[in-house]
Amino acid sequence: MLDIAEDLNRWVEEGRDFAVATVVTVGGSAPRGPGAAMAVDGEGTVIGSVSGGCVEGAVYDLCVQALQDGEATVERFGYSDEDAFAVGLTCGGVIEVLVAPVSVDAPDRAVYAAALSRAASGGAAALARVFRGPAELLGRPLVVSSGGPGDALPGDTYEGTLGGHPELDRTAVGESRALLAAGRTAEFVVSESGAHCGSAVTVLVESSVPPPRMIVFGAVDFAAALVRTGKFLGYHVTVCDARPVFATPARFPEADEVVVEWPHRYLRRTATDGRTALCVLTHDAKFDVPLLAAALRLPVAFVGAMGSRRTHEDRNRRLREVGVTEDELAALRSPIGLDLGARTPEETALSIAAEIVATRQGGTGRPLTGARTPIHHDRPKGPSPRAGAVA
Repeated sequence: MLDIAEDLNRWVEEGRDFAVATVVTVGGSAPRGPGAAMAVDGEGTVIGSVSGGCVEGAVYDLCVQALQDGEATVERFGYSDEDAFAVGLTCGGVIEVLVAPVSVDAPDRAVYAAALSRAASGGAAALARVFRGPAELLGRPLVVSSGGPGDALPGDTYEGTLGGHPELDRTAVGESRALLAAGRTAEFVVSESGAHCGSAVTVLVESSVPPPRMIVFGAVDFAAALVRTGKFLGYHVTVCDARPVFATPARFPEADEVVVEWPHRYLRRTATDGRTALCVLTHDAKFDVPLLAAALRLPVAFVGAMGSRRTHEDRNRRLREVGVTEDELAALRSPIGLDLGARTPEETALSIAAEIVATRQGGTGRPLTGARTPIHHDRPKGPSPRAGAVA
């Protein structure tokens, strides 16, 4: 539900009653992953989606019912071969949905409000809820918020309870902290007493973290198109170039920041993490070599560099000369982008973005037409780029 935190936080501030349906498990070719949510308020207003349209009508009815009876419930939706017109996922997938009421007088309202406020403001928060186990525990929320540099929170804090044994809460806090640090949404299974050796309780942890970073090195015309594409994908985009005449906010109005500095020096001082994408578009050895030598030793999600195949071979030779190992070179995506036959800056930006998504999600980059591979891949165990998008 944190994927619609901004709208839900507004509903909380307006004092609305609402119910939230959250995807908790996915099987097969389901259109949306765990954490995807749809909400219905007391007036029947709908926000969000759990399936892209397949089962929204039935989920709407479940939300209305939850508002009426005040009870959380879990419903399973799948494709019915016997009746193709039955409520289900025509794509052949299966999802389970947790539906929970969040009325004004609900005892857990304050916990939900804390999670939504934190996520809506761009902070880091993890929301843990039981979706399989004793009925009295279903939907009970516990939220972990993480403080960072410059944050009012001094460190990890939590509030709420899953309603079971105190050890269950301690286990949930530990698991939530780990998933929040990785920016992941996932489930874990424990006993009702919180011990991992049991399997009486299944908990979904939704992580909402600030947007991942995309750093575009080289203030060229291709960079302007990539900035727009990166913003569309939800990245916090920085443009860096050592040449002040080119690196100006006027040339990159959609960038979150434009930095005038030697690229390798900026990379050494700026914050990166396991979700960061580094795109080197300068194709100039005096910038590329020291920058890539530093970039390929960082635990980031993607490092790509633009250039012809001749430039690529020359760059690799220079990188070896400065001590970059073969294992480190193997992580370099060069020439950057998928083979789309791109010519224009916009087409090139699309090809680069497509490679970033394929790398992040474990896709092949091949056409789906005629292929027998899954349309929706099992997502990698690494961090996801967005809240609720496993990742």
